Amino acid sequence: MTSNGWLQIAIFFALVVACTKPLGIFIANVMEGRGTWLSPVLRPFENLIYKLCGVRRGDDGLPAEQTWTRYAASLLAFSAFSTLLLYAMQRLQILLPFNPRGFSANTVSPDLAFNTAVSFNTNTNWQNYVPETTLSYFVQMAGLTVHNFLSAAAGLGIAMALVRGFARHSVQTIGNFWADLTRATLYILLPLSFVIALVLCSQGVIQNLNAYTAVTTLEGVKQTIAQGPVASQEAIKMLGTNGGGFFNANSAHPFENPTAFTNLLEMFLIFLIPAALTYTFGKMVRDTRQGWALFAAMTILWFAGTLTAYHFEQQGTPALRKAGIEMTATSTAASAQSGGNMEGKETRFGIANTALFATVTTDASCGAINGWHDSFTPLGGLVPLFNIQLGEVVFGGVGAGLYGMLMFAILAVFIAGLMVGRTPEYLGKKIEKKEVKMAMIAMLVLAASILFFAGASSVAEFAKNSYWNTPGPAAANTNNPGAHGLSEILYAFTSATGNNGSAFGGLNGNTVWYNLTLGFAMLIGRFMMLLPLLAIAGSLAGKKQIPVSAGTFPTHGPLFVSLLVGVVVIVGALTYFPALSLGPIVEHLML
Repeated sequence: MTSNGWLQIAIFFALVVACTKPLGIFIANVMEGRGTWLSPVLRPFENLIYKLCGVRRGDDGLPAEQTWTRYAASLLAFSAFSTLLLYAMQRLQILLPFNPRGFSANTVSPDLAFNTAVSFNTNTNWQNYVPETTLSYFVQMAGLTVHNFLSAAAGLGIAMALVRGFARHSVQTIGNFWADLTRATLYILLPLSFVIALVLCSQGVIQNLNAYTAVTTLEGVKQTIAQGPVASQEAIKMLGTNGGGFFNANSAHPFENPTAFTNLLEMFLIFLIPAALTYTFGKMVRDTRQGWALFAAMTILWFAGTLTAYHFEQQGTPALRKAGIEMTATSTAASAQSGGNMEGKETRFGIANTALFATVTTDASCGAINGWHDSFTPLGGLVPLFNIQLGEVVFGGVGAGLYGMLMFAILAVFIAGLMVGRTPEYLGKKIEKKEVKMAMIAMLVLAASILFFAGASSVAEFAKNSYWNTPGPAAANTNNPGAHGLSEILYAFTSATGNNGSAFGGLNGNTVWYNLTLGFAMLIGRFMMLLPLLAIAGSLAGKKQIPVSAGTFPTHGPLFVSLLVGVVVIVGALTYFPALSLGPIVEHLML
């Protein structure tokens, strides 16, 4: 590891810390309906949207508050409709404008269209297709890019609903889903994305509706260079922690990520809103120390992952390193690993920025990549895999990281209460069996999805006919046998269930089996976590506030932060260690 690498990591984190408080305050004001400097311009548009969409108003003229059940019903109805709409757009793209390549319904099979529609609706953005050779400009813009905004806004709304559950007392409502969706999109995501897109264009990210360009290379080979409206999708792809690239190479492609500055900017955007939401939480519960405690826990987990990935990637592959020591300095093996493991990495970014990018994108539920995780060393590749398995709580996605970490906070205070024989409390609310049950349901369902689908895909002889596009077990669709092949399958279902969207690589996911099972895993990961958390929000909002006493466990100091980090790591390790032992850990030992 080099001083230059550490300096780049330090600059990245300093930028995140600097923006956490000001953006956190702004988000709190927006989501609570208070005026901001954008209100004079955007408030009329907000009210117009409510009127056009028929959002019910209360006696005060604002959108009527909803109970958690109505809030959940609104979320499900919106998600179902938008998923069907995106599915139809893919299947009918030959009839839609801005399709210079003439992509038709045959380009996107029904199972792939289902997978993609679910993927972008759940903020997963898993891509079992090559974007530049599959979808038209119109579908990319009006379908995928729009869903990048809406799925992120929905996640932010869910987080705010849970925070209101902690902040309010003796009420039955947790906000209005349609108001949260509108405000998050109109005041936060759209303005930031507009500015970011212009900055990206200034750095060389393309933004056009041109037909693909045919060129002849210096070697005399014919090549087709894809074009398209990239900058507009890239901005919200990173800011909304979506991750779905316009190009198959994602953020390793020079049209998406052309310079060292854009690489830093894109990593910074992934953490920008999730980090700020910790301060938003503290401000809304009227104790900013609570928000900084969550920020500290997330930071510890992020730094541990970054240090591990950077270390093992810089060390290189053990077998090649050993061969390099034993052979001469001019040998192929020695030179291949003299500077660390550069396989699958862009030379423009190097090991430090690739390891940092991989850690950041899997800490958040983003899924964008600037290097091939499949080419990481076994323990370097273990980091992004385990990051997602922790529950996407290390800053996490837009909203997802905050409500995921609050779920662990509930378990942490419950465990603390068991140790001292006292009813657990968090932010003046008693944590009782309903809250603990809902939190456990969310955790167990996610683990069951990952392990069941990965296990079935590894060993089950389910596909004996050509319809499933596989000759036998889904393991036959991996590019590698043994432990690494298992890691590819495990990563796929971990990424889908965690709504991350990044891929380990080396897995042929565009089959009926994977398109359907990964789609179901995304739905489970999104809604089987959100619904229990909304139930917790409704339960907490109805509770009375309990005054602080001498026996109250403080949840803003180092002891709570340590307990919270310990609970996150232990739950993740106990749940997934057997699977990880058969994948990246045994692969490391074999090397």
